Amino acid sequence: MRIERTSAGFLEGPIFAPMVCFAIPIFFSLVFQQLYNTVDTYIVGHILGEEALAAIGAASPVYDLLVGFALGFGSGLSIVTARYFGHGDQNMLKKSVAAALVTGGAVVLVVTALAEIVLMPLMMLLHTPEEILGEAYRYAAAITRFTAVMFAYNLCAGILRAVGNSLMPLVFLVFSSLANILLDYVFVGVLGRGVGGAAEATVIAQGLAVLLCLVYVAGRVPMLIPKREHFRPSARLYREMAGQGMSMGLMSCFVSAGSVILQSGINGLGYLTIAAHTAARRLYQFFNMPFTAMMQTIGTFVSQNFGAEQPVRVRRAVRYAYLYSACMTLVISTVVWGFAPELLRIVSGSREAEVLTCGTRYLRVVALCYVLLAVLNITRTSLQAIGNKLLPVAASVMELIGKILFTAYFVPRLQYTAVIICEPVIWCFMTAELLAAFWLNPFVKSGREKRAAQ
Repeated sequence: MRIERTSAGFLEGPIFAPMVCFAIPIFFSLVFQQLYNTVDTYIVGHILGEEALAAIGAASPVYDLLVGFALGFGSGLSIVTARYFGHGDQNMLKKSVAAALVTGGAVVLVVTALAEIVLMPLMMLLHTPEEILGEAYRYAAAITRFTAVMFAYNLCAGILRAVGNSLMPLVFLVFSSLANILLDYVFVGVLGRGVGGAAEATVIAQGLAVLLCLVYVAGRVPMLIPKREHFRPSARLYREMAGQGMSMGLMSCFVSAGSVILQSGINGLGYLTIAAHTAARRLYQFFNMPFTAMMQTIGTFVSQNFGAEQPVRVRRAVRYAYLYSACMTLVISTVVWGFAPELLRIVSGSREAEVLTCGTRYLRVVALCYVLLAVLNITRTSLQAIGNKLLPVAASVMELIGKILFTAYFVPRLQYTAVIICEPVIWCFMTAELLAAFWLNPFVKSGREKRAAQ
């Protein structure tokens, strides 16, 4: 059965305007999703102080490593769903959703069990300062024990976006983010549950988003609801799903592993530096959202048009995404260079000179490199969307090796300066590899030939 499409118009007509319209709800979804962590940081920093803020910072890379794999795996599954939507095959669309539920559920069980075993030893291995170890573990454990909740939301939102709906995931997330703000104040400020309470509030609020998303899909998007026959195993489909999911899951895992290793170097610089980096990374993540929104948009666009065998549209869309990223870098760099200390003071609640100075240095350097990171992520996502599973993972391995080298050799010698320049240097090498791989890909090259023949 063919699909009657009601998508964002990615398969025909103009390219840039539909991409921007699709990216806007994703951007606001990212804003509200980031509120989960930012509100944790703000409330914990203002109510509990720098040590509690440092505990969240020390815990973040550890649970990112475990949870990031599960969420990356889910993103890979939704890419396959977008391909079948672009191809117009409703039966395979439903089968892909069924396969996503089965394979995703298995991955979540493994990640949750693994977290129970390795979380504390890993944090000790990374030399988390003793004075914040207990609170850092409480925060990370509360998050990782409910990996299923975060995976469920991201899978539901990813599948909706795969068929062209980026608005409703935003609506659900706005509701749950407001609930998270209220619960944070209750759990931390009223009940006094510390940083563990902030994590518990995050999980409960995200569970509300999952519930709303499931109700909407059941009532309004029946083409995404698989029936019993769609759960019958298909070796080819499950290989495709597992391969794409593992590619993105491992990519996320390697990126997070690199952050964990780099965090071990930061942990040796003192809790004020940890607090500075924690607050700066929150702002870095916030300012990265316009680029992440375009990256997710290009993933859906390229996946659909790869399924529809339209390489000319893929080439044009990727170029538009590059231009958009350059313009956004100019705007964000201007804001960061002008207001970084004030923004850090708001986010961290700290007036310590070391916190504000270190954080400002980090933000001003990274802001200038956003275009490099954006081109990297757009190209990597586009490669994954056209079925290249190995090279994006290879680029992530390159990042991991680079962070190991920086942590072992440069951080002890250059201190926080090495932390600041670490990622921009690595991004240069990764971007060069990915650009070559994408533009020399046979499918992408065929778009140039088709356009020349028109």
